[in-house]
Amino acid sequence: MNDFGEKLINWYKINKRDLPWRNTRDPYKIWLSEIILQQTRVDQGINYYLKFIDAFPTVQDLAGADEDEILKLWQGLGYYSRARNLHKAAKDVLHLFDGIFPRTYEAIKSLKGIGDYTAAAIASFAYDLPYAVVDGNVYRVLSRYAGVETPIDSTLGKKEFTLLANQLLGNHSPHNFNQAIMEMGALQCKPSNPDCGSCPLNGGCYAFENKQVEFFPVKSKKTKIRNRFFHYLVISDENEFYIRKRKEKDIWNGLHDFPMIESKEKVEESELMNGTEWKRQFDNQELTSISVSKEFKHILSHQHIYAKFYRIKTNLKCFKETEEHWKKVDDESVKEFAVPRLIEEYLKTM
Repeated sequence: MNDFGEKLINWYKINKRDLPWRNTRDPYKIWLSEIILQQTRVDQGINYYLKFIDAFPTVQDLAGADEDEILKLWQGLGYYSRARNLHKAAKDVLHLFDGIFPRTYEAIKSLKGIGDYTAAAIASFAYDLPYAVVDGNVYRVLSRYAGVETPIDSTLGKKEFTLLANQLLGNHSPHNFNQAIMEMGALQCKPSNPDCGSCPLNGGCYAFENKQVEFFPVKSKKTKIRNRFFHYLVISDENEFYIRKRKEKDIWNGLHDFPMIESKEKVEESELMNGTEWKRQFDNQELTSISVSKEFKHILSHQHIYAKFYRIKTNLKCFKETEEHWKKVDDESVKEFAVPRLIEEYLKTM
């Protein structure tokens, strides 16, 4: 494996993509790109990165922003805890580090939402500190090249791959090596149908030489998928309808949604409207008209959500719930609020 790093970096110099966060050593911008790219494709993340940099050019700007403004800008990316952690970490940079982004791995990792990988990425890309990154792309490259069968989703696997990555990093530029190995996994050593024939590492690649490319990387756990069925109530009083800011400590905390009934399985509209929850919501009030949307589907890592929207016209003067966080909005003003992807897609049809 002595020439692994050299071959990798030479390949990278020829094949690397021109991405905006690669043209800077500013730790704030690198951190922002890394958080955005978690669970997000590069082609989707670029526009969000540019919008955030335009809205919040510095970590001080981000720290001083309103959370609702950040969540609205983040809308569509999902995993909203990333945005909330980003805001909290920016405030910590301001208050704990005098507005100067920390320069050591340990200090970087102390910030909210930053783990081993992100800390290593910022430390190496911004400051060229010798910490190897290990993400999904790196797991794939290393497991195939070295023939490592230890599951990547195990504690032992994480330790083993981190040790191997740091050994291969050696005396190479951490900035170049880490960028190169991640790019190799993204462009060449892809999950399916990797281009092994033209890969500069195929001469020493265990998986290629043993025709086991599809076997690696090994995972020990299978994600159990939970199906959920949401019935959103778009309750209209003349030209306005009700939304609320979510207070629940879940992935959509701080976003806005409609009143909602969740069922354990898919149900017909007539069954829902004759159910206890429906009757509790409307308490025998007269409903002028009801229209039901098509079904919207939202895929998350551990759950599949199936949603329908019930546009209900009624003479209710106020929604039955009395919490202060309920608001009345119209078709235009609702666009000002940050909402989950499911509701964003529905609003496009209104």
